[in-house]
Amino acid sequence: MNAAERTQPLNCLSLFASAGIGELGVRAAGVEILVANEIIQDRCGLYRHNHPDTHLVEGDIWEQRDEIRKACQEKLNGDELFLAYATPPCQGMSTNGAGKIKSEIAAGRRPVVDERNRLVIPAMDIIAGFRPRWVLFENVPGMKDTIIEVDGAPCSIVDYIASRLGPEYSGGCEVVACSDFGIPQLRRRLITVFTRDDNGKRHLREHCGSVLIGDDREPSLSIWDAIGALPPLDASEGQNAAPEFHPLHEVGVMSREKYWWVSNTPEGDTAFNNQCVNPICLFQGNRRHEDETRDGRAVSSKTTPLHCSACGELLPRPTMIDRSTGERRLISGFHSAYRRMESNKPARTLTRNFPFEASDNKIHPTQNRVLSVYEALVLQTVTRYEYDWVVDGRPSPRSLIAQAIGESVPPLLIEKLVRRLTELTLVSGQEGRTMPIRGQVGGGTPVVM
Repeated sequence: MNAAERTQPLNCLSLFASAGIGELGVRAAGVEILVANEIIQDRCGLYRHNHPDTHLVEGDIWEQRDEIRKACQEKLNGDELFLAYATPPCQGMSTNGAGKIKSEIAAGRRPVVDERNRLVIPAMDIIAGFRPRWVLFENVPGMKDTIIEVDGAPCSIVDYIASRLGPEYSGGCEVVACSDFGIPQLRRRLITVFTRDDNGKRHLREHCGSVLIGDDREPSLSIWDAIGALPPLDASEGQNAAPEFHPLHEVGVMSREKYWWVSNTPEGDTAFNNQCVNPICLFQGNRRHEDETRDGRAVSSKTTPLHCSACGELLPRPTMIDRSTGERRLISGFHSAYRRMESNKPARTLTRNFPFEASDNKIHPTQNRVLSVYEALVLQTVTRYEYDWVVDGRPSPRSLIAQAIGESVPPLLIEKLVRRLTELTLVSGQEGRTMPIRGQVGGGTPVVM
């Protein structure tokens, strides 16, 4: 039997899989996903449709630990697990939600400890038992400083992962910017990697704990580089979709008032800063919108002027009629709300709220509308891969697609990470069997040490 015949296939266990968007990168790097776990039913539907060869265990990871272990053991059939890949829910640790979380805790509507942060415990119950060659956690940067309670004592999530893996493993975490790796988005992610592979350990030592190195980097792409050539749209009836180009290149129709705010918003600025449009005045010195700090929390300003200080005309700023008083007031919003993106820069992080004008930095740089779903998929690098938005044989609603995008990591980043892990892995360590260095689907030449 030659070396190629003795090659052990690369495999993966995926936890908190959501709709399986990150797994597109795992598979593109030549790694087979044996078993995955996800709790939300419609995400499971998308996952099954797009990863039909993966055994998906649907349900709460606390309750499904034994089922996940059993399924993975059966799939491995005595082979080693190459990669454990986990993306726990970030809502309890995301800096985007930190202010709201503090407010909810202060009001007694939320526990001090977010139980979602403790989902790492059942995840490590599963992972530690398989002794995978590599462990990869991907999450928001806030995970690095998130504390959980373990056996009555506080512990950081990253330290907990390290303690469960034991001294056989080396690793740690680093924050990476997606825009450094050919992704037209400023999304920052915490990449936590541990390994028991000797070559992997050497790489981490030599590169100060970084998995991705200079060769993995690509020039930064701007929004215009990514979507500038797509058919134009407008948030008005009859101009808001281009189905002949793609069924997902579509946006909602704005109300007349919202369209007025957005159409007067310069690139890179927020509608809260719009100046006078009265043709006989056009005063441009009205006070701009600023966030304020109260009790240690950032809050939106309530005193931003609604009317031009020179002529008294209503400014094209986000306002509404207060039902209780009948008077017009400013809509609550931070300086990032109702803001146009800048065409010469990467997009800000895409959240599930990207289809709404009030979402952070999500108004198209030059057109009067938000991003289309198709444009969001481009910025998230999903369009580089094959993925069908189908659940139970029916097209997914736009809201589900937006949620899946907001919950996912750009698959191109995961592909680069997993490719690097496969290239670093030289020998399986089991009965002399070899592990290929894989830089692309189909593998490469096995190396024996």
